[in-house]
Amino acid sequence: MIKGYEKELTLIYENIRLEEEKNLEKRRKEIKQKHPDILELDNLIQKKSLNLAMSILKGLNELELKNLKEEIVDLRFKKYEALVANGYDQEYLTLHHRCPKCKDQGYIGSTKCICYKNKLVNLYYKDSDLQDSLRINNFNNFDLSLFANYKISDDKYTPRKNIENILEYVNRDFIPNFSKSDDNILFYGDSGTGKTFLSCCVAKELLDKGYLVVYRSIDELIKNLREIRFENNYNLEDLLINCDLLIIDDLGAEQLTEFSATEFFNFLNKKLLRKKKMLISTNLSLPDISKNYSERISSRLLGNFKLYKFYSEDIRIQLNLKKK
Repeated sequence: MIKGYEKELTLIYENIRLEEEKNLEKRRKEIKQKHPDILELDNLIQKKSLNLAMSILKGLNELELKNLKEEIVDLRFKKYEALVANGYDQEYLTLHHRCPKCKDQGYIGSTKCICYKNKLVNLYYKDSDLQDSLRINNFNNFDLSLFANYKISDDKYTPRKNIENILEYVNRDFIPNFSKSDDNILFYGDSGTGKTFLSCCVAKELLDKGYLVVYRSIDELIKNLREIRFENNYNLEDLLINCDLLIIDDLGAEQLTEFSATEFFNFLNKKLLRKKKMLISTNLSLPDISKNYSERISSRLLGNFKLYKFYSEDIRIQLNLKKK
């Protein structure tokens, strides 16, 4: 797990337990004020339950233990009756757990509870920088009709057939086999052909499966690399290097400098050596990638990534026409 998440989750559970203890104390004060006899019953139950635990440790005979247990059961029944008669739930004076499975511990024995995994996914969403975008950019809103079903260029397939082929790889191979595969992906093609949208679709599917997906535009990534280099932000470096999938959007839009080229190469190389997956999108053609970047960078992009070309009439225009 990425550094910081386990600590953050531990704090989340501590706060949940603290809040529920405070809520119980408020309910007890309310009952003490309105129905003190019910609270006296509850206090007596707690006292006798403690006596029972001590008696078991002391090894009292079975008959005495049986009588004490029956007495506690009778008192609980009277308490429940009194609470319900006065319009309360019978568990009103019981500590409530938001997750009854793990009782807000996060673990059942040594196994992570489903609520722990769900909270981890929520943290992943927060750190992905995609939380708002994915409400719209997901497979539920993917519209194949926006891609022309006729050829618009010398490419082998129509835009629709081409995107269907890409979707088949993504949905039948990359996402289902994500934990087993070392595939990196490069989406390339003109602006407005669906690269970023499909990247977001992939991100949502993987986030929902419990993988940590982080999104950065190339400008944001270079800014982060500068922060890591000059401010020693090791937590940020840990996040970018060790996330399950890093999406780098709009490669080629950054201002190319000696610093950005050097840091991007080092970062790219480190990710590849550690087999940490990336999905990169760019408006550049493959020849333009070789032209714009050094041989060290372009050879890694073209040699270590599965290459998928996007082509279509501008989808943004198609969407606007559809709305009219």
